[in-house]
Amino acid sequence: ELFEKKNYELRIAGGAVRDLLSGMTPQDIDFATTATPAEMKEMFTSAGVRMINNKGEKHGTITARLHEENFEITTLRIDVVTDGRHAEVEFTTDWEKDAERRDLTVNSMFLGLDGMLYDFFNGYEDLKNKKIRFVGKASERIQEDYLRILRYFRFYGRIAEKPGDHEPSTLQAIKENAKGLAGISGERIWVELKKILVGNHVNHLVRLMYELDIAQYIGLPLDGNLEEFDRVTKNTQNLCPKPMTVLTSLFSVKDDVTNLDLRLKISKDEKNLGLFLVKYRQELTKATGPEPLRPYQDFIMDSREANTNSRICELLKYQGEEQLVRELQQWTIPSFPVSGHDLRKMGVSSGKEIGAVLQQLRDEWKKSGYHMDKEELLSCLKKL
Repeated sequence: ELFEKKNYELRIAGGAVRDLLSGMTPQDIDFATTATPAEMKEMFTSAGVRMINNKGEKHGTITARLHEENFEITTLRIDVVTDGRHAEVEFTTDWEKDAERRDLTVNSMFLGLDGMLYDFFNGYEDLKNKKIRFVGKASERIQEDYLRILRYFRFYGRIAEKPGDHEPSTLQAIKENAKGLAGISGERIWVELKKILVGNHVNHLVRLMYELDIAQYIGLPLDGNLEEFDRVTKNTQNLCPKPMTVLTSLFSVKDDVTNLDLRLKISKDEKNLGLFLVKYRQELTKATGPEPLRPYQDFIMDSREANTNSRICELLKYQGEEQLVRELQQWTIPSFPVSGHDLRKMGVSSGKEIGAVLQQLRDEWKKSGYHMDKEELLSCLKKL
């Protein structure tokens, strides 16, 4: 209503349009408008609408807060100069010019609030046919921001129906510009890569990263183990693995994790998960016999670290142990029923002795599969 009153055009833009046309509820809705940031500020201020200052203004974005929600509204713009990472922009009122500087056809549509679709580059056709294409010339779009190479892969994994359905000229443009990824910050790359790793067609897309010479610029090992990668992506298909769990299958040694971290600045948890999987994926496996989960339970019980449980869970997914993942998720870590206080009551007085006896009892408890209760353990103590 505010925009209408002032005769500014306002439309939903980009990803939200793609989601709505795919029958999905968009997670966040971005708007585009013919109003400039200064005009929006004036309009919102006089209407008493709160604005959140988020430094987006020089790119033309104003964030308005209404009904406990943030709405990002960006002035239509043209990129004047780009260096492959950042763009200098100038504002325009031409919707097609704004659509022209967006990355993929499926992300370049606008939707009027009356339900009218504005689609300058056949984005809706492509979406219906599950085709991922760059707007205009692939090489030009990529050179504006090299991260778009990974965005191409990410949306391919999200929308395309089958692997291998690429335009040869697009793959050629990606290969020729792969080196540009070297100049993109690790954090931005990691955000995209994680989404690729948990999307569809992941082994096809990672193989492409190797074929098109991208891997070396985004922190992946030059000789990534693609056979293991294929195996693990099959193993984890229905198990919702963490991105790091899938990625670790490419790694042969600890250094591969360290190098990834140097390039992409992954979180401490992600790094530790990678190191854990490289170390234990072969030596910690299920037991033969009636209690296959036992070695994993013992490992968790012996560990002094807080998140061992979730790491073991990822290890089981990596190994494709679907049934054991379920069992582990239902297992409650038992707590050791005897304390030093109990031992003092039984006449064990020296601290050193208490420690040693507790350890012995803990071993007995472990042998029993953590089933012995306090009484049984203390009667065991009499024997000891």
